[in-house]
Amino acid sequence: MDIERIRSHFPALSRKVNNHSVIYLDGPAGTQVPMQVIDAISAYYKTSNANSHGHFTSSQETDVILDRTRTKVATMLNAAGPDCISFGQNMTTLNFSLSKAIMRTLQAGDEIFITQLDHESNRGPWLTLRENGIVVQEIKLLTNGELDYADFGSRISSKTKLVCLGYASNILGTVNDVEQVTKAAHDVGAKVLVDAVHYAPHFSIDVNALDCDFLLCSAYKFYGPHVGLLYCKRGLLDSLRPDCLRTQDQRAPYKIETGTLNHAAIAGVEAAIDYLASLGAGDNLRDQIIHALSVSHKHEITLARTLAAALSSIPGLTIYGPPLEVDRRAPTLSFTLQNATAAEVCKYLGQAGIYAWDGHFYAIRTTEVFGLDKIGGVTRMGMAIYNTEEEISRTVEVLKEFVD
Repeated sequence: MDIERIRSHFPALSRKVNNHSVIYLDGPAGTQVPMQVIDAISAYYKTSNANSHGHFTSSQETDVILDRTRTKVATMLNAAGPDCISFGQNMTTLNFSLSKAIMRTLQAGDEIFITQLDHESNRGPWLTLRENGIVVQEIKLLTNGELDYADFGSRISSKTKLVCLGYASNILGTVNDVEQVTKAAHDVGAKVLVDAVHYAPHFSIDVNALDCDFLLCSAYKFYGPHVGLLYCKRGLLDSLRPDCLRTQDQRAPYKIETGTLNHAAIAGVEAAIDYLASLGAGDNLRDQIIHALSVSHKHEITLARTLAAALSSIPGLTIYGPPLEVDRRAPTLSFTLQNATAAEVCKYLGQAGIYAWDGHFYAIRTTEVFGLDKIGGVTRMGMAIYNTEEEISRTVEVLKEFVD
């Protein structure tokens, strides 16, 4: 993979702060955007800016963009077709809409499982259902950063109607055994919802093989704009009643898309998928995406392992989450320093042009389980396709300066 060529695609990488070239290790909160995506959004506003379903050219062009992007998202996820893909403002908004629709199919006493490892966007929408008598259980988080599947297996029952879990943790980098959870859920007749926001930038997704019922992700994590994406297994959305206007198309996938969509951003989603595909090899779009993500993850996890090895030598520094050497892990690194808060670390790094995040990143339950909420959370760094070995070396150098 030609990293320098890839870096040339991202205008933001030319930025300098305090005479330092900026190092973007903030990818877990959203990646930088290639020029191809910027151009697609700009082109839409220049020539095709109109609402959908009109009898004139720019409106018809908008319809084509929406349909084409649905098809490409379906291909990326290996969904049955574009009728399985809905757009939204973001993953959280879509999940709240979905939770209310699913609530209408439940009765008091029915159970939903969430996890202690999830982003609040896959906890909060389901916790609100307790107001309607729904019992919300937690899959526990072990000290090694993995979910307690044995405990979950002993508690799931015929009362369980839905299991909601993340594919990968945005704070610990853990990749969950979604296949095991899905089988256990389906064995008792429960549905499965997967938050793949942090997984999608690093691994290919096959909803058909996974057999999940719902899956959500967001394009801003894989080099695109802020658009939420919802996959519903064919026929499922038709069986639900989400909040919508009576003027809304009542068919899947449109019935959960409230109001006017962000058409320009959706044009950017298509460009982001095309960009990923352009980095891979294969005879079709899906094969190209699979190859690109496989190669990019090897690059990213190598950088993450290099960073982890170097950080391990710093006195008083603790890294959280599964070891970087496990078979499947997101290239995301979270740590604490004994005598400094995460905010202090990130402020120092930021002045040196190194962008990293501090806090809980909306995975607040995870920080509570580990007792990290009391100390301001962790410092988080994440690898993206455009990061380099030189950037990792400089980051370690600046961190050591801070500690000294």
